[in-house]
Amino acid sequence: MAIFESNWEKIYSENPDYRSWYPWSEVVTFIFRNASKSIRREETSILELGCGTGNNLWFAAREGFRVSGIDISKTAVEFARKRFTDDGMVGDLRVGDFSQLPFGDNSFDLVFDRGSLSLTNRQGAIDCVREVRRVIKPNGLFQCGPFSDRDSSFYRSPDNDGLVRGIKVGVLLCEQARFFGLQDLRDLFRDGWKFESLQHIEETDFLSPARVSHCRWLAVLRAI
Repeated sequence: MAIFESNWEKIYSENPDYRSWYPWSEVVTFIFRNASKSIRREETSILELGCGTGNNLWFAAREGFRVSGIDISKTAVEFARKRFTDDGMVGDLRVGDFSQLPFGDNSFDLVFDRGSLSLTNRQGAIDCVREVRRVIKPNGLFQCGPFSDRDSSFYRSPDNDGLVRGIKVGVLLCEQARFFGLQDLRDLFRDGWKFESLQHIEETDFLSPARVSHCRWLAVLRAI
């Protein structure tokens, strides 16, 4: 598995309140800015990697888009499916591994991810990007937001597979994560992609004695 299955299933199954109900603003902006105005919404296909409990796809489906999502947690996907059913909406929501996406070639106009690339090792990220390139349509757009190596939680050197484990510093207090520098991103998207935009986002807690910062990238890439 490219993503650490047991970690996320434990989070969702043991924490009933760990649910996101509404979409993230950057996802809303990405979809509305880039969905073709010349194609009907129900003909525009959108995929989310790491869809969790489906908050982003719930929004997109309500707006009339054709949506699909994949997450490693069975509990999260079951919650998302029930919410879709209760609200009378349709979505192709699956449990699976990002390194082997269960979708056909050239299936999606837009793909987005809010950090899944940082929750896998070096090879997992390579495999995931390769799979996104396979399932996205030519000229399609991929938005991703991996963690930055300027984050306060990147406080020591990663292991050989690119992961920092047992993080106990900064904002990201988790079992493992990967942090990307600018060259890491350029290398990851070297073949078959063109950067349309690349932002570095830093959120610093100035009231914290340590002034910890959560830093991440927000990239939009075009399949070429």
